[in-house]
Amino acid sequence: MLIAYTLALGTAAAIVGLVLLETGSTVGNVWVVGALCAAAAVTDRASVRLSDRTDLTVSPVVTLFAAVLFGPLAGGLVGAASELGDAELLRRSQHGRSPLLKWLTYTSTRFMAGAAMGLTAQAILGRTDSTVGLFLATIAASAVGESLEIAFATATGWIRHSRTKVAQTVGPPMATAVCVYAPVVASLAFAYNEISPWSALLFLAPALAAQQLFILYQEKARLYEEQLALSEGLRIANRRLSEANLSFAAALVQTLEESDRYTAGHSRAVATYSRDIAAVIGLPPEAQERAFVAGLVHDIGKIGLPPAVLNKEGRLTLEERREMERHSEIGERILSKVDAYSDVALIVRHHHERMDGHGYPDGILGDKIPTISRIIAVADAYNAMTSDRPYRPAMVYPAARDRLLQAMGSQFHTDAVVALLSLLADANEDYRYARGSEFGSIAEEPELPLGASMSEGIA
Repeated sequence: MLIAYTLALGTAAAIVGLVLLETGSTVGNVWVVGALCAAAAVTDRASVRLSDRTDLTVSPVVTLFAAVLFGPLAGGLVGAASELGDAELLRRSQHGRSPLLKWLTYTSTRFMAGAAMGLTAQAILGRTDSTVGLFLATIAASAVGESLEIAFATATGWIRHSRTKVAQTVGPPMATAVCVYAPVVASLAFAYNEISPWSALLFLAPALAAQQLFILYQEKARLYEEQLALSEGLRIANRRLSEANLSFAAALVQTLEESDRYTAGHSRAVATYSRDIAAVIGLPPEAQERAFVAGLVHDIGKIGLPPAVLNKEGRLTLEERREMERHSEIGERILSKVDAYSDVALIVRHHHERMDGHGYPDGILGDKIPTISRIIAVADAYNAMTSDRPYRPAMVYPAARDRLLQAMGSQFHTDAVVALLSLLADANEDYRYARGSEFGSIAEEPELPLGASMSEGIA
């Protein structure tokens, strides 16, 4: 099929050439056209590669110049001659293509495109020979030639089963180039006709300028693609890191809940409330994610407590309470061993601090307590109060709400309490008592955004 396609193009080009000769088309100034043929071959050799199978060359600038000055036959000959500069002509193509077939294909298509440029220019110049007409003829001829180049390249790619989207790859730089070099070529054609034929030598300037334009476009496109690939790679890496962090936290929490039957589901509830409080307060998505993760592992230090204390029925003695209070420090030591959890470790250490400085383990107060620690303290206390404990039944929402309000400003941070209560005021019963899909299995947590003791006992 490829051979038949190539032979068809060659036959079509030959027919176009014969028709032009029969209708009286001439080459014009043989010496100038010969020089333009050589220049077209030279510029084609310095083509710009846009893809594995697509090159972009500025030889159409030279072809356009010949077509506007001397007509379709000259334009076709210069276009065909440009293919002599193809670097693959004298050696085997690296893309599995026959150099001879490639040469015949593009020689034919460029001859026909050059001839079409000349015919377009002649049609416009035949109606007006003014300077404005020359500019219009050049721009129209350039547009026709580039359109045919894209059409032939698309058809050739389809015959070769190439997946390259020629119009998308070549179209933008070609359209940009037409706007730049067509007026310049028109100016040179005017200078050739009105000043001196030696001005034809000046075609090198727009040719080189267009070549540089193509190179800059290619470099910009390459950098843009690299930037997109890098951004996508970072996004995927961040998502995987977030998933790994969440999986690690889930594994730690599962270990804790298997050893403490009273905290089953508590960690997930605290994590969900903490994330939602952080969102209401206006913390960025990354901080909301850390609030969720820190809420999941806030009680992980209880793994290091004696089972007799952890699972005791009834109230704890003073000594047992002091032992229980060690869980925040133990949690920090566990989490600090993981690089990705260094900030979470500090949050966990201070989630039982109080605003008035009477909390533990360090007795810090006010703004010295990390923001997420203050949030977790409120979420932790509320869920502890509204959950059954061995020493008391769960409180109803109004009672827990009143306790939070009483402790606001002394034990708990005011903004965190107000944020949670605003969430609870508009929530249904499932949310208020940590039931439903939002408080299901940790493994079901959706993709995250990219990023306290009460008088009744210790949560």
